[in-house]
Amino acid sequence: MTLGSRSARRSPAAVALTVLGVLALLLTTGPTARADTIRDQQRWALEAVNAEEAWETTRGAGVVVAVLDTGVDASHRDLAGAVLEGADLVPHGAGPGAPTWAAHGTAMAGIIAGRGHGAARADGVIGIAPEAQILPVRVLLEEDDPARGQKRAEGGNAVAEGIRWAVDHGADVVNLSLGDDSESAHPDPEEDAAIRYALRNGVVVVASAGNGGESGDPVSYPAGYPGVIAVTAVDRAGSRAPFSTRRWYATVSAPGKDVIIAAPGDRYMQGWGTSAAAAFVSGAVALLRAAHPELTPAEVRRLLAATAREAPEGGHSAALGAGLVDPAAAIEAAGTDRPLTASLAGSHTAEYFGPGPRSGPPEESEPAWLTPAAVTAGVMFLLAAALLFFRVGPADPRRVRSPGVMPGRWSG
Repeated sequence: MTLGSRSARRSPAAVALTVLGVLALLLTTGPTARADTIRDQQRWALEAVNAEEAWETTRGAGVVVAVLDTGVDASHRDLAGAVLEGADLVPHGAGPGAPTWAAHGTAMAGIIAGRGHGAARADGVIGIAPEAQILPVRVLLEEDDPARGQKRAEGGNAVAEGIRWAVDHGADVVNLSLGDDSESAHPDPEEDAAIRYALRNGVVVVASAGNGGESGDPVSYPAGYPGVIAVTAVDRAGSRAPFSTRRWYATVSAPGKDVIIAAPGDRYMQGWGTSAAAAFVSGAVALLRAAHPELTPAEVRRLLAATAREAPEGGHSAALGAGLVDPAAAIEAAGTDRPLTASLAGSHTAEYFGPGPRSGPPEESEPAWLTPAAVTAGVMFLLAAALLFFRVGPADPRRVRSPGVMPGRWSG
């Protein structure tokens, strides 16, 4: 099972989603194992995102996070009381209790809103927002499900439908730990419209940036849609995980390697992927919305970027976005008069917001002098042309020849 992308869509009716990452290691097979070691192994990621400081203000109560994924095992002891009744938009494949059901979705739900278990809930997996609620929406099958590749009889786009369903059923945040970063990946009008619907209704959308960092950094959707909080992955040292995609749309980063996750059947595993990183940020968003429910999706996005820790040189990079997400700092900043500004790569000037695409290969960052230098050169060129015109005067129409066209193009 992977933690984040979808394979190429063969037709609008095909359910061909893939998740980015893998469950690398089974840590325990049942309640006989020492569950407190799970919390110990999870601790580095909680510390990386400064979770305990944020919990001094809120633990996410009252916020609903929709997990569009492979399903969620609500019977897991660490998710007891955290999972609402959801929807299944994939009417085939494995069902509850089957070995190929809900592993990825359960992992994401645990990262976001796991509540632990035992005395004082000190054992097992605890989520970033342990008092938030999970709204599960199944939109894809596990990669090892024999039914993968079957078409939905009624057609349609499960992800787009799932986003709209979640918005209409009370979601405050939509977590999309999935994406299409295949060679044929392209924007889908239905998904783009569904995301705009969510943003217009005040729902924050978070997506994994992609796991193509070792295969050319392909653009991944839905991370590439305007307005989405796209999340890249870092390791224990805070460095970009090698698999994490580097693209213009990166907003912030979060742990995505050696992450401890819940699995169906009261089990625990270790995994990796930008899927996990996205789930950490969805939990961070839940904390921020719980403390400041008045914030719009655009304000949430800007706040997370403006308050991120360990910012890369220049304030933003395609590898790390604005830096490592810090919900405690975002909560504090939202309670002040601090302007909601951030150094993001570009801006989207249409009705919706977010960075737009750039031509050419992905860049870690651009030199700060590049844009001013280009503007200065352009102004000097225009002045020189004007001086030349007034000095030479209009040409004799009897001597005019059609000039050759120099190759090249304008860029903006």
